Amino acid sequence: MPRADGRAPDELRPLVLKRRFNKYAEGSVLIELGETRVVCTATIEERVPPWLRGHGQGWVTAEYGMLPRSTKERSPRESATGKTGGRVHEIQRLIGRSLRAVVDM
Repeated sequence: MPRADGRAPDELRPLVLKRRFNKYAEGSVLIELGETRVVCTATIEERVPPWLRGHGQGWVTAEYGMLPRSTKERSPRESATGKTGGRVHEIQRLIGRSLRAVVDM
């Protein structure tokens, strides 16, 4: 069965990584996988959550957001509603746990 974009069933979408995409963040990358775009930025702060103070450790956390018109149907911004939905909260937790698993703080 042909794909809508003309790729073969075993053909991957083109991948492009643009480093230093955001000039103000300590680290950033724009990831392009076909028509999908993901912006990742990293910020370094000299603080940890209160429950980690005095333990000599660092902390990694994540924030996730999807643009309102990134899909066929417009979705409202989480920030406009004033609360984070369950799906967004779980995605943030998954990203944070994944990063903490591979970063030695």
